[in-house]
Amino acid sequence: MEIVSKPDMRTPEEAGAYLKKLRTLLRYIGSCDGNMEQGSMRADVNVSVRRPGAPFGTRCEIKNVNSVRFVMQAIEYEAQRQVDIIEAGGTIDQETRLFDPNKGETRSMRSKEDAHDYRYFPDPDLLPLEFDEDFIEAARQSLPELPDAKKARFTHEWGLAEHNAATLVGEKESADWFEQLIDELVAKTGQPIAKIAAKASNWMLSDLYGHLNKAGQNITQCPIDPARSAALLALVLDGTISGSAAKDVLEDMFATGRDPLVIVEEKGLKQVSDTGALEAMADQIIAANPTQVEQYKAGKTKVIGFLVGQVMKESRGQANPAVVNEILAKKLGSS
Repeated sequence: MEIVSKPDMRTPEEAGAYLKKLRTLLRYIGSCDGNMEQGSMRADVNVSVRRPGAPFGTRCEIKNVNSVRFVMQAIEYEAQRQVDIIEAGGTIDQETRLFDPNKGETRSMRSKEDAHDYRYFPDPDLLPLEFDEDFIEAARQSLPELPDAKKARFTHEWGLAEHNAATLVGEKESADWFEQLIDELVAKTGQPIAKIAAKASNWMLSDLYGHLNKAGQNITQCPIDPARSAALLALVLDGTISGSAAKDVLEDMFATGRDPLVIVEEKGLKQVSDTGALEAMADQIIAANPTQVEQYKAGKTKVIGFLVGQVMKESRGQANPAVVNEILAKKLGSS
């Protein structure tokens, strides 16, 4: 399959963005895997330069460039090469060139003929293909959800940040993995998607991807499936463990593949949410920090963060900070 674009790109960055988007679309519809370095997708790049207001210049075609980065480098070099020739009073020869990624430059391969020099003629054994509107519409309806539509759903319906949604839909495998994660999380928590999706995307793109990047892996190589990941997130969402404890559990899961609840139980990572025990700790911290208590009563309410931290320290990080904050605010407000 050959796709020919119009000559309306102005920068290497624009061409790179076009190729990335095209590759993503081809992957979504299952046309090809888009692995340029393996030859599944290649780019022939036509480059010409002109002075402002002048007609299009003579183009040179750079053949078989096999990565988006190399396409951008080839355009950068070739455009500057042509500018240098024109500014020196020379003319551009229409030719086919190759890009040398080791030197970061293009070199001549052969002179380029005009279209009529190729002696094109219709093959009488190949009948014309005619596609009516019904056929085109049927093909359109058979398409899966494409990246832009998926991104819109993630942001408008699920409440994801624009950047998170764009990152997730950039690779079909990432988007699929995330949607499986959400399905599992909804099943485990019973919470609506709009309430949990943003938190899940933040976790996936920071904590999970952090481990994958460290291991030099991508999402298809993730040793933890969406179901176990959802089990871990559910423990955070229901207050069983804190966000910091979840990081420790995730590290263990990457190393051992064990169930998150088993790890939590073994390491004693459950948060203390028992109000009786937490109230006793809060009373102790209030009594030990009269200066901060007076500051709070004088209107410096941010000092409650210090007091919460002291309770967390006393509980060795196992107290539920939200419950602690609520207890302290109530006690300080009534004292």
